[in-house]
Amino acid sequence: MNKLDYKKEYKDLYLPKTVPSRIDVPNMKFICVTGKGNPNQEAGEYQQALQLLYGLSFTIKMSKMGEHKINGYFEYVVPPLEGFWWSEGEQNVNYEHKEQFNWISMIRQPEFVTEEVFQWACEELKKKKGLDTQKAEFREIKEGLCVQILHVGSYDDEPKTIQKIEAYMEQEGLKSAIGNLEKGFVRRHHEIYLTDPRRTKVENLKTVIRIPVKEER
Repeated sequence: MNKLDYKKEYKDLYLPKTVPSRIDVPNMKFICVTGKGNPNQEAGEYQQALQLLYGLSFTIKMSKMGEHKINGYFEYVVPPLEGFWWSEGEQNVNYEHKEQFNWISMIRQPEFVTEEVFQWACEELKKKKGLDTQKAEFREIKEGLCVQILHVGSYDDEPKTIQKIEAYMEQEGLKSAIGNLEKGFVRRHHEIYLTDPRRTKVENLKTVIRIPVKEER
C-alpha cells in the first residue's frame, strides 16, 4: 500500500529552493507543545517536548496495529518536525541569546486526526509510556501569505539566509507580519526541519525558513 509522504506530495510547502519565494500556506492540523529556553539544553524543556510530540504522532500512526480503529485512517509518513520561534520583546529571533527563546514545537497530522483522536492518543501514551501529555495541544493553523527559503547549514547561520528573505520582501513590496494577531493566531518566524541534526553533518542540515508577510499598503 502506498504511503502518503507529505514532503513529496506537497513540495511547495516542504521543498523550496535556496532563493526566496512567496507561498500561501493553507490550513493544517498539528500537535503542538509550547515552551521556553535553549533547545540545545540536554534533557531540557525542548527535548521533553520532542519526546511528547513524537510519542503522540507515532501513537496515532501505529494505531492500525491495535484494536482502536480510527475513522478515515490511511497509511502515511510522519511529517517533519516544525517550530514557531520568537524572542520576548523583539521583532526578530535573537540567535545570540538562545536561553531567551520562546517556541511552539509541532508536528503536522493527517487530515483524519481530530480532537477526539488526539485525546485518545494522549491517554494511550500516558498509559503505555507514563508521559505527562498536559502540555500537548491539538491545533488547526492557517499561516496564509509567507515568504520561504531553504537554508542549508548551521542553524546559527540562519540570519544570513533571513537577509535574503528581507531583500526579496523589499523588492516585492511585502512587509513582515511577525507578531500580527490574525483570527486568534499570532504569526511567527517558522522553521521546518528536513534533516535530523543527530545524524547529519552541520554543513548539510536542511531547514525551511518561513516568514509571515503582508502586502505593503
